[in-house]
Amino acid sequence: MPVQEFGAVVTIKAVWGKGYLGVKNAIQSMEQTLPFPLRGFDCDNGSEFLNWHLHRYLCKRKRPVQYTRSRPYQKNDNAHIEEKNWSVVRQYLGYNRFDRPELAAQLNAIYTTEWRLLMNFFIPSTKLIEKYRDRSRTIKRYDRPKTPYQRILKSKAIPGKNKQELEQLFKTLNPFEIQQTVQRNIMAFLKQTTPIQQEIQPVRRPDGLRKIA
Repeated sequence: MPVQEFGAVVTIKAVWGKGYLGVKNAIQSMEQTLPFPLRGFDCDNGSEFLNWHLHRYLCKRKRPVQYTRSRPYQKNDNAHIEEKNWSVVRQYLGYNRFDRPELAAQLNAIYTTEWRLLMNFFIPSTKLIEKYRDRSRTIKRYDRPKTPYQRILKSKAIPGKNKQELEQLFKTLNPFEIQQTVQRNIMAFLKQTTPIQQEIQPVRRPDGLRKIA
């Protein structure tokens, strides 16, 4: 989920495994959907991101991308991304297990269509603009809720041509139809996943008590 001065533009891709080719193709696909050029790539310390293959893809291009990582054991370095794990993913998909490779492609079909439109054009979020201590209290002040689309239109970093294209797309969207389609697709997808509760089977102990295997 790329983060710019105007907030987070939501674009997600599911990847099966940690192989370089799958991760690189996912990043390349997300980059093509952004309304701005990719200038920086900041990741955690997972081996799927920290490798020479991805470094070569990002840094050895005509316009190199700044390639940085978070500090070890400092999860707040990626706070803008980590906070979306709940509001963008888990709140809709829950915690079921996706245990078949073909589910990744099905999930991406959801992510890259109505889901992306719903998140970027109709789901607002706030941005922290001030934080200070008042004796024992921590005071936080946020701006007015805006969608990523609204923040893009107000940004001076986005070319006018890109803004016009987004405005034309926005006029064709019906939020109610998009939300219904997203909900319908999610329900159909979740029927193919495995609830975690089904994997935990009670087992009888020799003394007659129950234990969890």
